[in-house]
Amino acid sequence: MSKRIRIFDEEELAAHKSVSSCWVSRNGKVYDITSFLPDHPGGDDIIIQYAGKDVGNVMADTNEHEHSDAAYDMLDEYSIGRLGSTDNIVKEGMYSSSFAFKQELMRRSLDWEATDDFHPDDTDEAKDLEKYQFLDLRKPLLRQVWEANFSKAYYLRQIHQPRHLSESARLFGNDILELATRTKWFVVPIFWLPIAIYLFLRAAIQFTSPLPPFSVNPALPLSALYQITPDAIAKTTVCFFVGNVIWTILEYTLHRFLFHIDEYLPDKPSFLTLHFLLHGVHHYLPMDRLRLVMPPTLFAALEWPFTRLAYILFPTAVANGIISGAFTFYVLYDCMHYALHHTQLPAYLREMKKYHLGHHYKNYELGFGVTSKFWDYVFNTVLVV
Repeated sequence: MSKRIRIFDEEELAAHKSVSSCWVSRNGKVYDITSFLPDHPGGDDIIIQYAGKDVGNVMADTNEHEHSDAAYDMLDEYSIGRLGSTDNIVKEGMYSSSFAFKQELMRRSLDWEATDDFHPDDTDEAKDLEKYQFLDLRKPLLRQVWEANFSKAYYLRQIHQPRHLSESARLFGNDILELATRTKWFVVPIFWLPIAIYLFLRAAIQFTSPLPPFSVNPALPLSALYQITPDAIAKTTVCFFVGNVIWTILEYTLHRFLFHIDEYLPDKPSFLTLHFLLHGVHHYLPMDRLRLVMPPTLFAALEWPFTRLAYILFPTAVANGIISGAFTFYVLYDCMHYALHHTQLPAYLREMKKYHLGHHYKNYELGFGVTSKFWDYVFNTVLVV
C-alpha cells in the first residue's frame, strides 16, 4: 500500500520559520526547504521573509522574480505533505483552535450558550470527508486513526471541532469489540452501585470486628451483618464521604491530565489512536448517547491502580469505606455527565450543563469539572460561559 500523504495544520507550518527549520507552502502543499536555504540563488534572507507562509504569490510575482518551471520542479523535491483544512466546523464565535482566541476566551464571555434543547444539526458525512479529509464517519473510526498520516496538531484541531450524527458511529468493525464501546447510561448504576454497597457493608463489618491493619480480608459470614454496631456505621460513613471528596479530585485530575494530555501526546499513530479511544472520540462526537458514560471495562482499568493504592495506604476497613464512597460518586458523575448532554435539568444542573458544553464548544483547555467547578477555581481553569 502506498504511503499516505502527511497532513499538517496551518499553525504547524507557521511555527517553522527559522534557518534551522524552514517550511513553506504552495497550492496546499507543504515543503521543508531548510537544506535548500544555502543554495538559493537569491540568498536565504529572501526565503526567511516568507518562512512558515504560503509562497505561491511571491514565486509568481514578476516584480520580484518570476520562477521557472525548473524551480517549481525543484520545490516539489522538498514536499513533505499537505495542509489540512483550517476552517472551523461549528459556527463562528463558538470555537477556534488558535491560541489568540483561547486567550480571548479567558477574558470574556461569548454570546453562545447551551440551552436545555441544545442539539446541533447532523453532519453530512460525505461532505465532511471531502472537505477535511480526516475520518470517514460511515466506516469504523479507530482503524482509520491508526492508519492515518495526519500530524498531531491536525488531529487535535479536528477532534475538537465536534461532529454530530443521529446514530453512533462505529469504532470497530468487529461486532463484539464494538459492543464493548457502547454503554447506555443506566448500565453504570446497575453495575457499580451493588459493588459500592457491598464495600460499604464490608467496611462496617470490619470496623465491628477489626482485623490487623493492612491485612487481607478473609471471607466474612452473612451473619456478621446483624452484628454491625452504630459506631462502625459512623466510621464507615466518614470514610464514605472522604471517598466522595477523593473522587472529585480524581474527576478533575484524570480529565485534565490524562484525557487532555494533548500537549505531551507523542506525534505517532499509536498514541493518537489510544487518545482517540480514551477521550478523543467524545470530543469528536460529543452528543453520542452511547459514549457518554464509561464502559465498565474502561472504568475497571482506570480504577484498579487507585483502589490498589488505597489498600496499601489505609487499613482494609478504611480503604473499603473510601472506595465505596468514590464508586458511588463516580456513578453520580457519569449519570450527571449523560444528563448534561441530553436532559432538561433543574437550575444548578442547567448551569453545569452550560459550563460543560462550553468545555466542548468554546474552549476545551478550560472547564474540566463536571459535577462542580470547585477544582477549576482552585487550579485557575474556570471557563467563563
